[in-house]
Amino acid sequence: GILITDHNVRETLGVTDRAYIMSEGRIFRSGHPQELVEDAEVRRHYLGERFSM
Repeated sequence: GILITDHNVRETLGVTDRAYIMSEGRIFRSGHPQELVEDAEVRRHYLGERFSM
Protein backbone atom coordinates (compact mmCIF):
# COMPACT_ATOMS: atom_id res chain seq x y z
CA GLY A 1 0.00 0.00 0.00
CA ILE A 2 0.91 3.63 -0.39
CA LEU A 3 -0.12 6.60 1.75
CA ILE A 4 -0.90 9.74 -0.25
CA THR A 5 -1.72 13.03 1.43
CA ASP A 6 -2.77 15.72 -0.99
CA HIS A 7 -5.10 18.69 -1.24
CA ASN A 8 -5.95 17.95 -4.89
CA VAL A 9 -8.84 15.67 -4.05
CA ARG A 10 -9.97 15.06 -7.66
CA GLU A 11 -6.61 13.64 -8.71
CA THR A 12 -6.14 11.69 -5.50
CA LEU A 13 -9.59 10.07 -5.62
CA GLY A 14 -8.99 9.30 -9.29
CA VAL A 15 -5.95 7.10 -8.58
CA THR A 16 -7.05 5.30 -5.41
CA ASP A 17 -9.18 2.23 -4.72
CA ARG A 18 -9.91 3.28 -1.14
CA ALA A 19 -9.74 6.69 0.51
CA TYR A 20 -9.97 8.08 4.02
CA ILE A 21 -11.39 11.49 4.87
CA MET A 22 -9.94 12.92 8.06
CA SER A 23 -11.38 15.65 10.24
CA GLU A 24 -9.87 17.00 13.45
CA GLY A 25 -7.19 14.29 13.46
CA ARG A 26 -9.61 11.36 13.14
CA ILE A 27 -10.88 9.28 10.25
CA PHE A 28 -14.29 10.78 9.45
CA ARG A 29 -15.23 8.43 6.58
CA SER A 30 -13.54 5.74 4.51
CA GLY A 31 -14.46 3.82 1.41
CA HIS A 32 -14.34 3.64 -2.36
CA PRO A 33 -13.85 7.12 -3.86
CA GLN A 34 -17.28 7.11 -5.53
CA GLU A 35 -18.95 6.21 -2.22
CA LEU A 36 -17.24 9.16 -0.57
CA VAL A 37 -18.22 11.56 -3.36
CA GLU A 38 -21.86 10.48 -2.96
CA ASP A 39 -21.83 10.72 0.87
CA ALA A 40 -23.86 13.77 2.00
CA GLU A 41 -21.76 14.33 5.14
CA VAL A 42 -18.48 14.18 3.20
CA ARG A 43 -19.89 16.67 0.69
CA ARG A 44 -21.14 19.00 3.43
CA HIS A 45 -17.95 18.97 5.54
CA TYR A 46 -15.14 18.41 3.05
CA LEU A 47 -15.86 18.30 -0.68
CA GLY A 48 -18.56 20.95 -0.97
CA GLU A 49 -22.03 20.61 -2.44
CA ARG A 50 -20.92 21.41 -6.02
CA PHE A 51 -17.96 19.00 -6.12
CA SER A 52 -17.81 16.69 -9.16
CA MET A 53 -15.28 14.18 -10.43
